[in-house]
Amino acid sequence: MKFLPKRNNRPYRNWRDYQRNLQRNTRSKHHLRRIPWLGIWAGVAVLFLCAFFYAGSWPFATRERSNPLLPDSPSEEQDSSPPGISRDDLPRVLSPLKLEFLPDTGRYTLAGSDPSLTVETSLNMSLQRYASRLLKRSRTVQAAVVVLRPYDGRILVLADYESDGSNPHTDENLCLQAGFPAASLFKIVSAAAAIEAKSFTPDKILYFRGRKYTLYKSQLRQRKDRYTTRISLRHAFSRSVNPVFGKIGIYDLGGALMTQYATGFLFNESIPFDVPVARSYIEMPQDDFGLAEIASGFNKRTLISPLHATLITAVVANDGIMMAPWLVDSIRDESGRALYQAKPNQIATPVKRSTAHNLQVLMGDTVISGTCRKSFRPLRRKKRFENIAMGAKTGTINDKLDQFKYDWLTAYAIPPKKSEGICVTILAVHGEKLGIRAADLARHVIARHFSPS
Repeated sequence: MKFLPKRNNRPYRNWRDYQRNLQRNTRSKHHLRRIPWLGIWAGVAVLFLCAFFYAGSWPFATRERSNPLLPDSPSEEQDSSPPGISRDDLPRVLSPLKLEFLPDTGRYTLAGSDPSLTVETSLNMSLQRYASRLLKRSRTVQAAVVVLRPYDGRILVLADYESDGSNPHTDENLCLQAGFPAASLFKIVSAAAAIEAKSFTPDKILYFRGRKYTLYKSQLRQRKDRYTTRISLRHAFSRSVNPVFGKIGIYDLGGALMTQYATGFLFNESIPFDVPVARSYIEMPQDDFGLAEIASGFNKRTLISPLHATLITAVVANDGIMMAPWLVDSIRDESGRALYQAKPNQIATPVKRSTAHNLQVLMGDTVISGTCRKSFRPLRRKKRFENIAMGAKTGTINDKLDQFKYDWLTAYAIPPKKSEGICVTILAVHGEKLGIRAADLARHVIARHFSPS
């Protein structure tokens, strides 16, 4: 038997027991040697943490004292930059803006503002310049063009033209004035009311007597004989048949319902826009013939601006939703900081989605077989317009003294990628001689917009 050393004066049981005890003793000695170093490192760590917190408390305290947002400790030096600009502030901020003198870049520096502000517009300057040149060659007394995207309200074109001395208010853009008779453009509102409130369909059969474009009391009687013409709602709309819409106004809609829908389309209401725009005006008469005049647009008292007419068409193209129009994309200060950034905003839902789709049928028929079929035929024959849905409404009426002819065309052109669709309104005011008609001017603008780059 091998010799085994003793543990506490007692012999080990075996060799393994001896080795385990030897290892325990070795580890204990090793830990005892490290205790002084661990104490030193712990002391260093404590000193380091104390120094860090003592040094860090000063900048944090200084930051709190210098923060201008803290109500108890206002800063000695206030920020001189202007605050952010809201949409409600735009008419005031943009009061120096002259729409007639926008530079070709679409960027405008507001004169007299302190500090200097730079306005970036939403305009498509290439299309804006083209429309302006087109109007100058139109041989009209006055003319205006509005182009906007119906799905977000972005203004692409806001151009006007006036011959010398034709308008005393030369500093006002014609697109924003509402002194023009709406004429048959109001048939869009009448048709919307008939479809939504009275369950009319595009193929509903209606009757009228006499000529299409006249409106006599004898044409408004509810009788059928061999002189009565049978016509569908879509054809009555697309061919702008006044007696049909006159009878709809008297026997189906009435003054209260027409007022309701006119208000829904923002007649007699303020249109929220970046710069002031005149209100479109309508006054509902009490007599039957007056109702017939209003419903058919055969009167000179219902007034509208070109911008508003474009918004009405945008409701049809955008499934019943009216988006707020906007001209200003952004406003920045001298340092380039954005003080305002445009955001799409829905302002009204005049009609349901299904009603808007039925109105698209009526306005589409106007392009195919209605009052602007000849003007739009060159577009429909082009291959790139095969998949672009187009609809329109025309309107024509003389002024009160029969010196001028107001010639309207409002239309939409929506490609498969709907976000690239546009709505266009043209107002052409003709004098003794007719200039280029509104429908032809609109065709050129639409063709230019969708032309290959």
